[in-house]
Amino acid sequence: MTTANNTQSIPFNEAQQAWLSGFFAGMHSHILQSAGSGDAANARTITILYGSQTGNSESVANDAAQVAKAHGLNTKVLGMDEIERDAFINLEYLLIITSTYGEGDMPDNAQMLWEAISSDDSISLANMKYSVLALGDTSYDLFCQAGIDWDQCLTKLGATCLVERVDCDVDFDEAAESWISNVIPLMTNGTTTQGKIFIQEGSSDTFSATGTVKFGRKNPFPGKLVANRLLTSPNSSKEIRHYEISIAGSGLSYEAGDALNVVPTNCPELVADIIKAMGCTGDEEEPVHGELMPLSEALREHYEIKLPSKELLDEIAKRSGDQELNSVLASNDKDKLAKYLWGRDTLDLLLPFPDMQFSAAEFLALLKPLQHRAYSISSSGKAYPETVHLTISSVRYHSFGREHKGVCSTYLADLADENTPIRCFFSPNKVFRVPEDNDSPMIMVGPGTGIAPFRAFLQEREFRQAKGINWLFFGDRNAATDYIYQDEIEAMQNSKLLTKLDLAFSRDQEEKIYVQDRMREKGAELFALLEQGGYFFVCGDAYRMAKDVDKALHDIIATHGNKSAEQAIEYVNQMKKDKRYVRDVY
Repeated sequence: MTTANNTQSIPFNEAQQAWLSGFFAGMHSHILQSAGSGDAANARTITILYGSQTGNSESVANDAAQVAKAHGLNTKVLGMDEIERDAFINLEYLLIITSTYGEGDMPDNAQMLWEAISSDDSISLANMKYSVLALGDTSYDLFCQAGIDWDQCLTKLGATCLVERVDCDVDFDEAAESWISNVIPLMTNGTTTQGKIFIQEGSSDTFSATGTVKFGRKNPFPGKLVANRLLTSPNSSKEIRHYEISIAGSGLSYEAGDALNVVPTNCPELVADIIKAMGCTGDEEEPVHGELMPLSEALREHYEIKLPSKELLDEIAKRSGDQELNSVLASNDKDKLAKYLWGRDTLDLLLPFPDMQFSAAEFLALLKPLQHRAYSISSSGKAYPETVHLTISSVRYHSFGREHKGVCSTYLADLADENTPIRCFFSPNKVFRVPEDNDSPMIMVGPGTGIAPFRAFLQEREFRQAKGINWLFFGDRNAATDYIYQDEIEAMQNSKLLTKLDLAFSRDQEEKIYVQDRMREKGAELFALLEQGGYFFVCGDAYRMAKDVDKALHDIIATHGNKSAEQAIEYVNQMKKDKRYVRDVY
């Protein structure tokens, strides 16, 4: 996963702990004891459903359950693929926590339930009381669309909304805290746990139970960059790099399939150019998080300056009077806006209007906080407990007469060195995991940097001495320049760790060949492994590759399983329910 792409399944890692602790720590307190909570058997039961692409909404749901239990409620926490249509219809008290990914799509584990409920207008939910917490990012079109869709659907079917839907942007703590503090008392009819709740000053967010510092989203660990090497050929049209970050002494651990979140700093040259375009010097001091600091430092370390916020866009349109921009915004056409912004960054919007200047305070007020970027980990925590490996494509392109660079990918490639504290924290992905059964076949489809988690999976299988079949579909543009980790892959083949390998380098022949084409070529063998309980994993581009691979999978099951299109869909849906078809797409 990488935030350079349009994914709204934002990895929050300890976000759930942030708003949970905020719920109590807002009063500088936490629960130490709750005695005499009454008869649990007679307590009201609420169901908390999560829609999650990477496991983050699941973590939030589990913490929401803890808050509910503190208020005397019984709770059921379920993935949306773990509840059937009829059971859903009969729910009385429901909380939905869902992310959005891709082009406003439902997370994978929510799709089947969504189709079952949204397609049947005859359903009556008149007895249901609910609320929705939606996770998203306003940088993307169709912000929090999955949560919006659920909210509108439930209302249409007659359910009663207890608390208005809350759409959480990347800086979501206060919004989520308000939602949880409002909805739980209404779920309990205003009653709380019987007995006393004892309060103690201070917050438990900074230290673990052992008294050691706990690192997470609120308190990233300062890792050390110990490796940065180019994986692609210097002649490649891409620049893919391998990084290793030391987490020695952190007390942190991770599993194959997890993500590492990296907090970057902005490019100094871009900061300087924006300050100049604003008509400022950079020395202007402004308050940031309660601390006065120079504008240059604030822009470098605390604010998103690459992609313009919607507020900044609106203000530039207003101040500049630019006819094209104002027309695009007035049309409320997301496709037109996306086309207009394609290749542009904040500086591109400022440069054409040298007379349009901002004070430091005005400009900062229109920016969003600088956010971490999430990357699929390409190492096994068992094989490499003190380092984390990442496989990242550096974003560089020429547009509007300037060279542009990705924020985090080039922060690691160009700015960071062994003396730079790499602020980072983990996002567990409890679904995207190596099968517990070491004999289960494992089929992995990961072209380009999508190979990252599968490098970790193979290291994990080797560490476990697992005997199950490992089959990798990998490819990119050209074998001579883009075959990353070739030596490692060939060594895995030679050792029999990698049982099967199918390569698809699209531009090495006149007719382009992709991983989904290789899948179809081996369709009979692939289906046979699925019939043996094989796991099917996909990592990479959500817009094209993952959709093409999904279609190929359905076609293979229909063809080699002698099934109708409807039966193939049922087969795939069962795989999803069994957690045997899992995707990490962005």
